[in-house]
Amino acid sequence: MTQLPPCPSCNSEYTYQDGNMYVCPECAHEWNEESIQESQEERIIKDSNGNILSDGDTVTVIKDLKVKGTSSVIKVGTKVKNIRLTDGSDGHDINCKIDGFGQMILKSKVVKKV
Repeated sequence: MTQLPPCPSCNSEYTYQDGNMYVCPECAHEWNEESIQESQEERIIKDSNGNILSDGDTVTVIKDLKVKGTSSVIKVGTKVKNIRLTDGSDGHDINCKIDGFGQMILKSKVVKKV
Protein backbone atom coordinates (compact mmCIF):
# COMPACT_ATOMS: atom_id res chain seq x y z
CA MET A 1 0.00 0.00 0.00
CA THR A 2 1.34 3.44 -0.92
CA GLN A 3 1.70 6.16 1.68
CA LEU A 4 -0.69 9.05 1.02
CA PRO A 5 0.33 12.58 2.03
CA PRO A 6 -1.30 14.08 5.13
CA CYS A 7 -3.85 16.86 4.72
CA PRO A 8 -2.09 20.24 4.23
CA SER A 9 -4.98 21.98 5.98
CA CYS A 10 -5.43 19.96 9.20
CA ASN A 11 -2.54 17.42 9.04
CA SER A 12 -4.94 14.48 9.22
CA GLU A 13 -3.38 11.18 8.24
CA TYR A 14 -6.69 9.70 7.07
CA THR A 15 -6.61 11.06 3.52
CA TYR A 16 -7.75 9.15 0.47
CA GLN A 17 -7.31 9.49 -3.27
CA ASP A 18 -10.21 10.28 -5.60
CA GLY A 19 -8.97 10.23 -9.18
CA ASN A 20 -6.06 12.68 -9.34
CA MET A 21 -7.24 14.54 -6.23
CA TYR A 22 -6.59 13.85 -2.54
CA VAL A 23 -9.44 14.30 -0.05
CA CYS A 24 -9.43 14.74 3.73
CA PRO A 25 -12.50 13.18 5.39
CA GLU A 26 -12.02 15.23 8.56
CA CYS A 27 -11.99 18.78 7.16
CA ALA A 28 -13.23 18.10 3.57
CA HIS A 29 -10.14 19.78 2.06
CA GLU A 30 -9.32 18.68 -1.51
CA TRP A 31 -5.96 19.14 -3.24
CA ASN A 32 -3.68 17.68 -5.91
CA GLU A 33 0.09 17.27 -6.20
CA GLU A 34 0.46 20.43 -8.32
CA SER A 35 -1.16 22.64 -5.67
CA ILE A 36 1.21 21.26 -3.02
CA GLN A 37 4.26 22.02 -5.16
CA GLU A 38 3.03 25.57 -5.89
CA SER A 39 2.43 26.31 -2.20
CA GLN A 40 5.89 25.03 -1.26
CA GLU A 41 7.61 27.51 -3.56
CA GLU A 42 8.92 30.47 -1.61
CA ARG A 43 6.82 33.59 -1.93
CA ILE A 44 8.82 36.66 -2.96
CA ILE A 45 7.74 39.96 -1.42
CA LYS A 46 8.95 43.20 -3.02
CA ASP A 47 8.83 46.82 -1.82
CA SER A 48 7.43 49.77 -3.77
CA ASN A 49 10.64 50.04 -5.84
CA GLY A 50 10.79 46.33 -6.67
CA ASN A 51 13.55 45.41 -4.22
CA ILE A 52 13.19 41.97 -2.64
CA LEU A 53 12.44 42.12 1.08
CA SER A 54 13.55 39.58 3.67
CA ASP A 55 13.14 39.10 7.42
CA GLY A 56 15.20 41.55 9.48
CA ASP A 57 15.39 44.29 6.81
CA THR A 58 14.99 47.97 7.60
CA VAL A 59 12.41 49.87 5.55
CA THR A 60 11.08 53.43 5.30
CA VAL A 61 7.40 54.39 4.98
CA ILE A 62 6.81 56.25 1.67
CA LYS A 63 3.44 57.88 2.43
CA ASP A 64 1.40 59.02 5.44
CA LEU A 65 -0.55 56.10 6.94
CA LYS A 66 -3.62 56.58 9.10
CA VAL A 67 -3.66 54.24 12.09
CA LYS A 68 -6.99 52.46 12.28
CA GLY A 69 -8.94 53.24 15.45
CA THR A 70 -6.95 56.35 16.38
CA SER A 71 -6.36 59.84 15.08
CA SER A 72 -2.61 59.14 14.79
CA VAL A 73 -0.68 59.11 11.53
CA ILE A 74 2.56 57.34 10.66
CA LYS A 75 4.52 60.03 8.81
CA VAL A 76 6.46 59.72 5.56
CA GLY A 77 10.07 58.76 6.23
CA THR A 78 9.39 56.77 9.39
CA LYS A 79 12.10 54.13 9.64
CA VAL A 80 10.97 50.60 10.58
CA LYS A 81 13.68 48.18 11.71
CA ASN A 82 13.71 44.40 11.88
CA ILE A 83 10.61 43.57 9.81
CA ARG A 84 9.09 40.09 9.59
CA LEU A 85 7.42 38.86 6.42
CA THR A 86 4.09 37.05 6.75
CA ASP A 87 1.41 35.60 4.51
CA GLY A 88 -1.08 38.28 5.45
CA SER A 89 -4.47 38.98 4.01
CA ASP A 90 -5.28 41.93 1.74
CA GLY A 91 -1.60 42.53 0.96
CA HIS A 92 -0.62 43.18 4.58
CA ASP A 93 2.54 41.11 4.48
CA ILE A 94 4.96 42.96 6.81
CA ASN A 95 4.73 42.50 10.56
CA CYS A 96 6.77 45.06 12.51
CA LYS A 97 7.05 47.23 15.59
CA ILE A 98 7.05 51.01 15.07
CA ASP A 99 8.38 53.27 17.82
CA GLY A 100 5.52 55.22 19.39
CA PHE A 101 2.84 53.06 17.77
CA GLY A 102 3.65 49.48 18.74
CA GLN A 103 2.92 46.34 16.74
CA MET A 104 1.75 47.03 13.17
CA ILE A 105 1.00 45.14 9.98
CA LEU A 106 1.95 47.01 6.79
CA LYS A 107 1.58 46.49 3.08
CA SER A 108 4.81 46.05 1.18
CA LYS A 109 3.70 48.60 -1.43
CA VAL A 110 3.90 51.47 1.11
CA VAL A 111 7.52 50.91 2.13
CA LYS A 112 10.95 51.05 0.50
CA LYS A 113 14.06 49.17 1.54
CA VAL A 114 16.83 51.21 3.12
